[in-house]
Amino acid sequence: MDEARELLVSGLIGLNLTLSEHQIEQLLNFIKLIEKWNKAYNLTAIRSRQDMIRLHLFDSLAVLSFIQGQRVIDIGTGAGLPGIPLAIALPNTEFTLLDSNAKKTRFVQQVVLELKLKNVTICHQRVEKFHPEYLFNEIITRAFTNLSEMVELTSHLLCKEGVLLAMKGKMLESELTQLSSQYSADVIPIQVPGIDAERCLIRIKFLARAEVP
Repeated sequence: MDEARELLVSGLIGLNLTLSEHQIEQLLNFIKLIEKWNKAYNLTAIRSRQDMIRLHLFDSLAVLSFIQGQRVIDIGTGAGLPGIPLAIALPNTEFTLLDSNAKKTRFVQQVVLELKLKNVTICHQRVEKFHPEYLFNEIITRAFTNLSEMVELTSHLLCKEGVLLAMKGKMLESELTQLSSQYSADVIPIQVPGIDAERCLIRIKFLARAEVP
């Protein structure tokens, strides 16, 4: 893992992030677990360890500075992206990782156990049927669905002043125009080390949400 560690450390410098040795080990072990489980669980089409670090870890951690709330939910987490890397980097933030695919939630639960992540809860559920006891400060999604459907499916999960953070590649103007005028949306360009492809974060603010109990 020496080359992988060097790549990861270099990328963290590029992202202007400072993580402990323990957190770096957790991130590397996360990639090892994806590699181990990938053949049986089809977690990702990416096979190269270096590409996993760039396209999964760096891509996830590039939005770290936009996570500000105490309670965050990752909708459609899949193999735990971006939720696991963010939870490793923000151990004092509570993360819920939700996905409707049982195989993937079983994998992510194993990751949580093996990496001893105390700030992560796994939920196997469809988002529209998920009604948590406490609402969330932020929702984050990564290549989940189009924005208007995303808003419709997830808005019941947010507290007042809650924010939806949608990680996207190239942003289509048509998606923004389909949003209701009830919501404000900011398109924020994201730079990911080692990735030339276009990346952006859509920050959507909702109106008239209930307070977190």
